[in-house]
Amino acid sequence: MQWPSHGGQPERLRKMFGLAAARPVLDFSANLNPLGPPDDVPELLAKAFDQVRRYPDPHYEEPRQAIARAEGVPVGQVLLTNGGAEAIFLVAHWLQGKRALLVHPTFGEYERACRQHGLNVTSLFLANPPCFEWPLEQIVEHLADADVLFVAHPNNPTGTMLRPSALHLILEAARQHDCYVVIDEAFVDFLPQHASCTPWLREHPHLILLRSLTKMFTIPGLRLGYVLADEAVIRELAERQMPWSVNALAANLLPHLLANHEFIARTRRWLAVETDYLKSSLSALGFETSPFNANFYLVRDGRAGRWSKEKAVTEAERLLAFLLGRGIVARHTHTFKGLEGGWLRLAVRSREENAQLISSLSDWMEQS
Repeated sequence: MQWPSHGGQPERLRKMFGLAAARPVLDFSANLNPLGPPDDVPELLAKAFDQVRRYPDPHYEEPRQAIARAEGVPVGQVLLTNGGAEAIFLVAHWLQGKRALLVHPTFGEYERACRQHGLNVTSLFLANPPCFEWPLEQIVEHLADADVLFVAHPNNPTGTMLRPSALHLILEAARQHDCYVVIDEAFVDFLPQHASCTPWLREHPHLILLRSLTKMFTIPGLRLGYVLADEAVIRELAERQMPWSVNALAANLLPHLLANHEFIARTRRWLAVETDYLKSSLSALGFETSPFNANFYLVRDGRAGRWSKEKAVTEAERLLAFLLGRGIVARHTHTFKGLEGGWLRLAVRSREENAQLISSLSDWMEQS
């Protein structure tokens, strides 16, 4: 079976399971903020429409300065990118032919970018599901033989975080071995403000941060992200970036998004409430989840730990099909190394949508 490589593709899943396309669905497979886009985005895009008649500023001075102000870094440490994906591939392009370290399960585009640019990949794995503990000793040991470590923080698909002390240990070891640490903070805006590693850039020139605005503000079609790194690293990445990779509408919108502090604060309050609701509800039904902090999580039937691997995968596929029949689209995990289909990934949605999910999962438990 040819599983979709990303979430947000409900039509492909419908075709795979032979379900009618007429029924509306709730898409829990894409990790997007259900509160967005902010109300003023359509008006801002309409006002900026005339900019499509001109080429964007090739240096993107205004949006880069807005990022620098928001992050408290010099503008020379900022590179605007066509979403987080371009940032990942730029780093891989810059380090082509070198050695990469990945910790699975994690976002599949890291390995795809490394393979495309000829990096030799070493894979480690999170331990003890459903806890999904980071193998710190193994990571530190393998940094001696790596040129770059990719870390999703929060990790996708588990929604888990590294403790600050663990991050500090990794960064110090990477400094000793002249290894770059790429921390993908695509979902960090959903977490408390202190969760970002931006302040650590001052003391760790080998640290590269990747950011995305598409998840928080629900604008994945615009493709908008950026890199924060040492100025020398930014110059190297900029030399490899395609000219005008970010369109004028997205670049013009960025300063307004970063200034919308009320929307970000409201989103964080919403997520804290819904996370508590989901964790308690799922546990009461007998489901296991990853210890998530972000706006997504892994879930499986709590009995799966006693099943064979084959049965766990089969039951996860049956649950995916059951939810799809109820109009709920989950993200399969067949394309995540270390999971191989034995879990589902779900986004945190609105209370009404989350309640529909819990009701459907309750029905699943009663029937099974």
